[in-house]
Amino acid sequence: MTFPRASAALARFTVLDLTRVRSGPTAVRQLADWGANVIKIDALTDDSGGEQPGGPRQGSDFQNLHRNKRAMTLNLKDPRGLAVFKRLAAKADVVIENFRPDVKARLGIDYESLRAINPGIVYGSISGFGQDGPYHKRPGFDQIAQGMGGLMSITGAPGEGPMRVGIPVADLTAGLFCAMGVLTALLERDVSGQGQWVQTSLLQAQIFMLDFQAARWLMEGDVPQQAGNNHPTSIPTGVFKTSDGYINIATTGGKIWERCAQAIGAPELLTNPDYATGPARSKNRNTLNAAINVCTQKRSTDEWVNELNAAGVPCGPIYSVDQMFADEQVKHLGIAQNVPNDEGRNIRLVGQPFTLSRTPSKMAVRPPEFGEQTAELLAEFGFSSGEITALSRDKVV
Repeated sequence: MTFPRASAALARFTVLDLTRVRSGPTAVRQLADWGANVIKIDALTDDSGGEQPGGPRQGSDFQNLHRNKRAMTLNLKDPRGLAVFKRLAAKADVVIENFRPDVKARLGIDYESLRAINPGIVYGSISGFGQDGPYHKRPGFDQIAQGMGGLMSITGAPGEGPMRVGIPVADLTAGLFCAMGVLTALLERDVSGQGQWVQTSLLQAQIFMLDFQAARWLMEGDVPQQAGNNHPTSIPTGVFKTSDGYINIATTGGKIWERCAQAIGAPELLTNPDYATGPARSKNRNTLNAAINVCTQKRSTDEWVNELNAAGVPCGPIYSVDQMFADEQVKHLGIAQNVPNDEGRNIRLVGQPFTLSRTPSKMAVRPPEFGEQTAELLAEFGFSSGEITALSRDKVV
């Protein structure tokens, strides 16, 4: 296969991508960005119109999710299309889907059906609530999972009602966990020779991401509440006004609090019994935050960032997205990357957030057009030119 790979790290694996919208494509993106041979299966139906759920194909969202892969069309509702898919699956390493749990069985592309023809297949599934159980047939969306997973109850200012976070965190983390599960199963396959079914859901992912907030309830019976910009346990940590905007300041433990009080020119706060200990600062957080705000409003955000960092106090500006990408450290990290394309389009996307020293990831190819490489991919899987012509003529591909 001569198409450009994003990395050599996963180049030996072939992935069939049946995913849609966000959580599934997020999982597949992790594999594509590290060089897997990803084949996006575009649904060929009468109402497809060349578009997939998740926004316009040329839009930033779709482009960010589907780079570094190729695409083919296939009508899985046609028995001949199912036969084509099974020929692909017989040679593939991974299948990833995020249909409702009953859809794949109805189509005949569920794990048990594919395992029968390829015992080594690793099959990744993402659903809203799980593959079984009382809610398994419900449609799942990120905001529903944020609410049912507890996140909205602890996000936002106290007394202002539940608040969703600004990114689809349940979708994104479910995708990442699915990719992690697939990679774990591939590693295990090296020992057993057998594939397995990897399952996760938006609800599971969101609950896992509660982390210490969930543990507070499970271990201590403490129901976390909304705290706005205040950290629930490390105090003072939050957003403070400056002369020209705002700044984040984070203190953990007495030593950093001492450095913070000295740096903002308020050593008297250290001798005030209301702020002498962690529990005292927690109890009196509102008056402490007000006292800190009096100090921080005397200087600009940039001045405080320099001053507090020099004193060893964790802090940082609060950027808009354009300001974030203009930051010198963000530029140094190179996470905003151009995608090569013959059309001369401006495609600049977010790269991978970790690096490998020998087999780095890169933006190798732009996202494919609808079914762009159908004939090429079928030929690679052993379909003859006559078969490809007939399948295309009969609207199977």
